[in-house]
Amino acid sequence: MAEIVVIGAGLSGTLMAYELLPQLRKEDRLSVVSQGAVYHFVPSNPWVAVGWRKREEIEIDLANVMKRKGVRLLTQGAKRVHPEENRIELGDGSSIDYDYLVVATGPELAFDEIPGLGPQGHTQSICHVDHAAHAKDAFEKLAANPGPVVIGAVQGASCFGPAYEFLFILETELRRRKLRDRVPMTFVTSEPYIGHLGLDGVGDTKGLLESEMREKHIKWITNARVDNVAPGLMTVEELADNGTSRKAHELPFAYSMMLPAFRGVEAVRGIEKLTNPRGFVIVDKHQQNPAFPNVFAVGVCVAIAPVGATPVPVGVPKTGFMIESMVTATAMNIGALLRGKAPTAQPTWNAICLADFGDSGVAFLAQPQIPPRNVNWSSKGEWVHFAKVAFEKYFLRKMRRGESEPFYERFLLDRLNIAKIKEVRTGT
Repeated sequence: MAEIVVIGAGLSGTLMAYELLPQLRKEDRLSVVSQGAVYHFVPSNPWVAVGWRKREEIEIDLANVMKRKGVRLLTQGAKRVHPEENRIELGDGSSIDYDYLVVATGPELAFDEIPGLGPQGHTQSICHVDHAAHAKDAFEKLAANPGPVVIGAVQGASCFGPAYEFLFILETELRRRKLRDRVPMTFVTSEPYIGHLGLDGVGDTKGLLESEMREKHIKWITNARVDNVAPGLMTVEELADNGTSRKAHELPFAYSMMLPAFRGVEAVRGIEKLTNPRGFVIVDKHQQNPAFPNVFAVGVCVAIAPVGATPVPVGVPKTGFMIESMVTATAMNIGALLRGKAPTAQPTWNAICLADFGDSGVAFLAQPQIPPRNVNWSSKGEWVHFAKVAFEKYFLRKMRRGESEPFYERFLLDRLNIAKIKEVRTGT
């Protein structure tokens, strides 16, 4: 009998549990360690923040799902991993041993690295449904008393798509409420150019996103380092391409949402040979840690080097399709090890994204995610918004059922390929 443990029950952890089950032998046991029993669909958080979704619409109680699937769900959370002992210390002081461990915790949100940043400070966040609900309350205050808005992502951030999404979703909702003319908007980002996305751009994301901002009268600051956030005022230093200071900005705001930098969670951060200095788990081409070969990692908690040097630190995003490929490879490799075979499966690390703008959107496809690429495509249109809505419903239904089919590959990739074919035929 083997004890297999997954830490985390977000996107990567829940998918990991579902995909591991078919790989296990009858005598093996699978446990998931999580902070609570509720899963929420993170891509819908921007909609929650403007009132287009209620939080209960995007949440799933995993207790019944996991019980039905035969998975032991431990909701105390993980306090510390002890890889030399093959043991996890849980939040209530108890411990659980493992033969194989998959770290799927997602990140810790590093709001504390910038004074005044985050929901406990003076800016909003859409990284968690709790934050999104708080951001909705703050948005209603903005609607009652309109003023300047600052949206973006700070230095070290690695998840830029949601910042662009929320920028345009907020702009759409302000237009619907006839308030847009009273709300100046500025986008502040550590990216070296608009549409970089931590990927050095995909297709013409630079042109598409810049055009959208010009059309909607949104100003932007790139190569931006946020120094401090005070009540109603953000201090930003704009750097030149050589890293020297170019211009200082003091941006007044009535409402601000800034995505933070990520770091590894406390349960694994600082463990020599397991994580890098930022606390992300080091893995090889099989998602396996070289120093502790019975430890795997998937999702945002995985260490990936930036695509290149930038004046302000910019991380690499881990998109849903990329995470899914990590999950599938890891499940197959643990299945092989359980049967005395060597791991051979490798993730594809492709990037597929639907960025909803409320009434349109931008989609991009990068194969592989890190350039140079075999496929480097992006497109804008109304269809992206409707595809994102459809995908949300599809994905949540599958998660509630506990099904492990390749969600992104089967649903999203086919639709992006159809869109590409239509572009070629119509010349758009």
